[in-house]
Amino acid sequence: MAKNSPPTDTKDFTGFVRVRGAREHNLKNVDLEIPRDALVVFTGVSGSGKSSLAFGTLYAEAQRRYLESVSPYARRLFHQMAVPEVDTIDGLPPAVALQQQRGTPTTRSSVGSVTTLSNLVRMLYSRAGDYPAGQGIIYAESFSPNTPEGACPTCHGLGRIYEVTEKSMVPDDSLTIRERAIAAWPQAWGGQNQRDILVTMGYDVDIPWRDLPQKDRDWILFTDEQPVVPVYPGYSPAETQRALKRKEPPNYMGTFTSAKRHVLHTFANTQSPLMKKRALQYMLSTECPMCHGKRLRPESLSVTFAGLDIADLSGLPLKRVAGLLQPYATGAVGSQPDHDAAQLIVKQRIAADLAARLAVLLDLGLGYLSLERSTPTLSPGELQRLRLATQLYSNLFGVVYVLDEPSAGLHPSDTEALLKALAGLKQAGNSLFVVEHNLDVIRQADWLVDVGPAAGEQGGEVLYSGPPQGLADIETSQTRRYLFTADHEQLVRTPRTPAGWLRLSGVTRNNLEQLEVAFPLGVLTTVTGVSGSGKSSLVSQVLVELVAAQLGQEVEAEEEEADPLERAEPAELGGQIVAGMEQIKRLVRVDQKPIGRTPRSNMATYTGLFDHVRKLFAATKMAKARRYDAGRFSFNVAKGRCENCQGEGFVMVELLFLPSVYAPCPVCHGARYNAKTLEVTYRDKNIAEVLGLTVDAAWEFFADEPTILRALTVLREVGLGYLRLGQPATELSGGEAQRIKLATELQRAQRGNSLYVLDEPTTGLHPSDVEKLMAQLDGLVDAGNTVIVVEHDMRVVAGSDWVIDMGPGAGDEGGHVVAAGPPAEVARVKESRTAPYLARFQANVQQP
Repeated sequence: MAKNSPPTDTKDFTGFVRVRGAREHNLKNVDLEIPRDALVVFTGVSGSGKSSLAFGTLYAEAQRRYLESVSPYARRLFHQMAVPEVDTIDGLPPAVALQQQRGTPTTRSSVGSVTTLSNLVRMLYSRAGDYPAGQGIIYAESFSPNTPEGACPTCHGLGRIYEVTEKSMVPDDSLTIRERAIAAWPQAWGGQNQRDILVTMGYDVDIPWRDLPQKDRDWILFTDEQPVVPVYPGYSPAETQRALKRKEPPNYMGTFTSAKRHVLHTFANTQSPLMKKRALQYMLSTECPMCHGKRLRPESLSVTFAGLDIADLSGLPLKRVAGLLQPYATGAVGSQPDHDAAQLIVKQRIAADLAARLAVLLDLGLGYLSLERSTPTLSPGELQRLRLATQLYSNLFGVVYVLDEPSAGLHPSDTEALLKALAGLKQAGNSLFVVEHNLDVIRQADWLVDVGPAAGEQGGEVLYSGPPQGLADIETSQTRRYLFTADHEQLVRTPRTPAGWLRLSGVTRNNLEQLEVAFPLGVLTTVTGVSGSGKSSLVSQVLVELVAAQLGQEVEAEEEEADPLERAEPAELGGQIVAGMEQIKRLVRVDQKPIGRTPRSNMATYTGLFDHVRKLFAATKMAKARRYDAGRFSFNVAKGRCENCQGEGFVMVELLFLPSVYAPCPVCHGARYNAKTLEVTYRDKNIAEVLGLTVDAAWEFFADEPTILRALTVLREVGLGYLRLGQPATELSGGEAQRIKLATELQRAQRGNSLYVLDEPTTGLHPSDVEKLMAQLDGLVDAGNTVIVVEHDMRVVAGSDWVIDMGPGAGDEGGHVVAAGPPAEVARVKESRTAPYLARFQANVQQP
């Protein structure tokens, strides 16, 4: 591997970070020198080793050194990365990582809490709010619904109250109690027990529920009494009454529990998410009558600022909040006679601080968000920019910021705002190490580190390290051909003609109001627009829900680990499909949610590929002789897995005052299987060795197995040849998970007439991988399907048949269809913010 000594024109840099012998993940003993106080961009195809270098090595080492300076007790509070595999790193300043990650699962985490703006707003209301006459000052914590001082006493700060009603617990009142009219009672023995108790107590369980006296119905459903009575299972009501008269010894004594008591007790005490979900279906939620959904106690809501209570202010777009604060921040609001000078100074100080923090968020194009917007509803790109805004405001210097694709999810116009923000951090004396695929960001770099040449085992080398123009001479670089040449001839094509139209009418959701929109069928459509313009609301929410409802398909709800009571109410479905459904037989949504939440889920199990591999092992001579079936070769089944680590492959070692360490299992050494299972081999490899193969290596290994080969071929075609078959789901990025789902779908027999919906599938993709993805999407369209993609990447937009541009702005300035038509037409629409970038891309492509 060529060692890259720094080029001669390095006089502008204040110093260098020197890395020697980096071997993290697939890095091949990398030596590297990169400048400080510069924008350094790490490029290369997906899986080449960029992140292993930037995050796994440089950031991990900077964090380790910093944490060595704090007490062991404090160290436990950090999420510590593993110690990187590297010989030495010199000249490394302290580092801050801003990674792509989904929002915290709890809905109580919001834009206001992530940016710490909520604390300031509470202080503003506490110290500078307008109080009603005679009310004493209340402290900042009383303006938070998450504290006992602030929460509305009726709904405990949830904004909604939950109750059970006769209708919710007895959905069909024509049934008898014996026929399980009371759906809310347990389904198995528990429900039978309650019915037997009612028989003992003399209630008629064999007449329709609605014919029972209201008094009896209310007692059975709502009483808090818990009488204990003798129970005679299997006896008829008449036999039970005779047994009671004769004082016959009962089978057991049973305790009665009303349906309401059962539901609420289950919900409050069960550890099982499934039981919780079942109880929740009998609980109706309504807006809290005391706080009207504002979640705060009346005293807190009586304090106003600029005429608004704190809940109303938190619901406004940040852009509006900034406008409201401006006159207070500049002192333009005149002194009222009843306000003393001290309060005016406090009001101006806090308002000025808030306005300055908001200005940073507005510069990053986030003015359409509100303080109360909960983090699970934000995209990873939005969340990363919120964290970036907090760093920009903190004015640190001498720090390395390590960023993971900060342009992900950004419209090109928002990327310009991001580049300005990064330039500000650099001017303040910081270093920026950015992993990025976006050519606009790469072009702004002071220094490029190109890793490759390919992914996985074929990557892990530094092909080039130096000023951007020098990359033009590196023939092995895949980045070079996109950065310096207009080699995109396959993207210029005549748009296909739609086979029909899927028309939606009256679409209302978030910032969409009574929208009419038509999606062409049988072609590839991209939906574009600035972040927050309403693309995802239209495509990933309303379109998916309406089509799923028509087809009778379930829409997977967002998996949230939060308390179900804290979840936001599901949005009402606004709009309907008025034409075109007859051409759609199936809906396939390919999103970026994880393919599994534990290391036990992996690519081989998710795609179904592993079933075939296990059958091959079960069919070997040795397996047959030992009577091993395919189940023996699963690490989730007791007979095949290593008992010491339960098939996990590693064990957790608890270290006092230090983070727990995962070490390879000492018995199976990480293989996950027991020794007997590992004795069985197929073509000289045991099952653990096969799981350790990359998709590319497995493709050669299983060349004679058509079923397995088909699955592997598709995984390679979507650019995942570098992943190991057994790679745990927890190690995969959102983009990788999305491409695994796409590959799983592509390997099914193509039937046509399916609607595929993808939200930003190019996230985390190098331009060369974007081309592979486009080829797959084109294949789906050619097979008679419709593909709709929400996308910011101009090469995908230019290569599609139809473009629907949303906007013109974000939040309440968006929500309209600004332009719709073939790419060449949309590129000429003056009102579209996407048009100039699309036109520029097309001009570059058409250059000789």
